[in-house]
Amino acid sequence: MDYLDYFGLREAPFSITPDTSFYFANRTMDEALSTLSLAASTGEGFIKITGEVGTGKTLLCRRFLATLGAGWAAAYIPTPNVSGETLLTMLAGELGCRLGRGKLTEHQLVDKLNRRLVEIADAGDRAIVCIDEAQSMAIETLETIRLLTNLETEKRKLLQVVLFGQPELDEKLQRPEIRQLRQRITFEYHLEPLSKRDVDHYLTHRMIIAGYPRAELFSPNAARTIHHASGGIPRLVNILAHKTLLLAYGRGKREVGWQEAREAVRDTPSAVRSAWRWLGLGALTAMTVLPQAIVLLPGAGFA
Repeated sequence: MDYLDYFGLREAPFSITPDTSFYFANRTMDEALSTLSLAASTGEGFIKITGEVGTGKTLLCRRFLATLGAGWAAAYIPTPNVSGETLLTMLAGELGCRLGRGKLTEHQLVDKLNRRLVEIADAGDRAIVCIDEAQSMAIETLETIRLLTNLETEKRKLLQVVLFGQPELDEKLQRPEIRQLRQRITFEYHLEPLSKRDVDHYLTHRMIIAGYPRAELFSPNAARTIHHASGGIPRLVNILAHKTLLLAYGRGKREVGWQEAREAVRDTPSAVRSAWRWLGLGALTAMTVLPQAIVLLPGAGFA
């Protein structure tokens, strides 16, 4: 019997890979999604979503794109740390431009994008591009994107841009050379960590989606420990919850208790740094408490 069979699961419940089937509709995610939907409906300017590492920006982005449906031509750029010309090429490919085989200049790429965006508008549709990890974009590349939003009809912009990024994006947008872009951000939202109550529901929600057939698996003390140690950051919650399940499985237990949660925290350096006082762990460095053979079971990816 393996890890999944032991708990009656169809799939690993706490993988850190963004999966929209596990989307958890708490207050902050719902407000962010509502902001995106409202902003997209206006057809104006830039939209900005920020949040700390691991708060679910990529998952929110994918969820938003999934809600657009008919009437939208959507593009997704996951790795924007490229030159302006490369980003234009990526965007042109996402929007279905015919690029041919030869290398195009930036001017030629903008011309093809403009023609394609006009085609989309003439068909009665709207175009939108979501750029993930936008804090890593070079100033010159951000300026290239800004210039693209100058393309418009008499009625509306031909392209909307949504920037998803870490708080460093706000710092970058304060640079004087891109103040014109900053002024065009008409809607923005900052994702907050999960509350204690959210973490309780989040753990149960993901277990149910993964196929857990019985009552709540995490004890109140275990859930509280995971919340405090993770600071409510969903990615860190996933890592800790996954490790607690591995420990419970290895010990033949059917409930995750405080002891499993505490040991998972001690095995996770980022959690140790944020929770050692609350858990009474002292100045200990992270201790490896999980057998290597167990850690490498499905869903055990940590980042």
